Amino acid sequence: MTTLFLILIAFVILTCIGLNNVSSRIGVPTLLAFLLLGLVFSNNAISPITFHNQEFAKEACTVALIFIMFYGGFGTRWESAKPVIRESILLASVGVILTAGLVGVFCHYVLRWGWIESLLLGSVISSTDAASVFSILRAKKLGLKNNTAPMLEVESGSNDPCSYMLTAIMLSVMNGTASTGHIVWSVIAQIAFGLAGGFGIAKLATMALDQIHFRGSGFDSLFIFAVAIASYALPDLVGGNGYLSTYIVGIILGNHEFKNKKNLVHFFDGITGLMQVLIFFLLGFLASPSNLPKSILPAIAIFLFLTFLARPAAVVSILAPFRKYPFRQQMLISFVGLRGAASIVFAIMASAGIEFLQHDFFNIVFCLVLISILIQGSLIPSVAKGLRMIDTKNDVMKTFNDYNENSEMQFGRVDISSDSIWNGKAIKDIDIPEGMLIVMVKRGKDRILPRGHTVLQEGDQVISIMKHFEDDNTHLVEKTVKKGSRRDGHKLSEYAGNGLVVMIQRGEESIIPNGDTVLYAGDRLILFDMTRTGENVLNG
Repeated sequence: MTTLFLILIAFVILTCIGLNNVSSRIGVPTLLAFLLLGLVFSNNAISPITFHNQEFAKEACTVALIFIMFYGGFGTRWESAKPVIRESILLASVGVILTAGLVGVFCHYVLRWGWIESLLLGSVISSTDAASVFSILRAKKLGLKNNTAPMLEVESGSNDPCSYMLTAIMLSVMNGTASTGHIVWSVIAQIAFGLAGGFGIAKLATMALDQIHFRGSGFDSLFIFAVAIASYALPDLVGGNGYLSTYIVGIILGNHEFKNKKNLVHFFDGITGLMQVLIFFLLGFLASPSNLPKSILPAIAIFLFLTFLARPAAVVSILAPFRKYPFRQQMLISFVGLRGAASIVFAIMASAGIEFLQHDFFNIVFCLVLISILIQGSLIPSVAKGLRMIDTKNDVMKTFNDYNENSEMQFGRVDISSDSIWNGKAIKDIDIPEGMLIVMVKRGKDRILPRGHTVLQEGDQVISIMKHFEDDNTHLVEKTVKKGSRRDGHKLSEYAGNGLVVMIQRGEESIIPNGDTVLYAGDRLILFDMTRTGENVLNG
């Protein structure tokens, strides 16, 4: 059984990779495919595994949500988020409470549910899913006007803790363990210990990152990985909101300068994607197709009310008083509120924690999330265009921590030798290529800020900046000259290969070659491989 389970995991991950390109083209998150894939595997003979353990699913999804919450903060670029932080926090707290309350009222008066179950469902689906939203914005490169993207990112990344708190309170009410004093203390403890834990753990983690020198690749990733787990577990141990703490730690570490941070953003992006695949796949595994027909109608009714009345009412009531957000922007923010991973986790919590629910929460949320991702997710680009909120000059990547303001520029180095055409010339007399700028001259231990009259000398290292070039069809490969091979002891011009040798590494020396350069055993050749470009290569 273990072997079959591992094969299933491998198949799911490989399918994830394959479906990612398809979902990017059609503008629908890959997660939708895994929700359906889990449904197919769980309820057909093709799957050797049956799984309906909601308690295990709750624990697994809780762990997965830790990393989703952490990355929600870690990937947020504070410089972009700061101008809209007040509005975003209001949407993530007051907006969530208003949404939950309005949905609860709808379920009670229209669907004729009991008050407690109505408010529980409202709490479960009250938060929005940042990863689903930004998988679409990033895939379609949708730059949005008036700081809309940062507001969506901060709101979606930070509203899960409030939804969790509401869900926990309603579950305690249903279990009969809640009193007025208990609820008040629970709210105070979750907020106070969540905030204190988040800021305290983040402070200790940043101090450690500044002091510790990791002596192996990957240990910095493991350190941040452990910090993310601790940022949830420690506050939760004393009754704090672990998700709130996790988000705070993520946003502080993500905006703290330390070595290899950009690569860590990509690392946690991958981890988060895997965690979301796990959640959506488990949702499909737990769902019962036989129960879906009776769940689809209430799910559609709740979805329509949530999307076109509850969510817009909450957004407008919060943003309208600021008077700087046009109505069409408020409508876009309302529409982009997709339901996703957090709603699924909280629905599993409700189903596992309450045995006497009158309504099938799990399958209703299954249908609602499916509709939200399929319909809202695919329509976001069209709605943004229809509301005239697309800004082609605004890069949506600026809202993420892997964005670099100077990503189009890179440093270069030119070594001045005795036969260099730059040797002995003033910088003003050098024919410097357009788009290249000399920013420093290293002369021994001295660093010289260059001027037009600065004369370059033998042994100087000229540091320049130029536009960065990156192309999926451009590849550099490395080959080593072997002793006794046809290249050993021969001129470069005598070797007719498929690649262009751009540099030779000989010991500590880096050589820019020409046709007369003689190759020796042990030389490492850096080549531009012309056979892998997939494009026409022409001789100039």
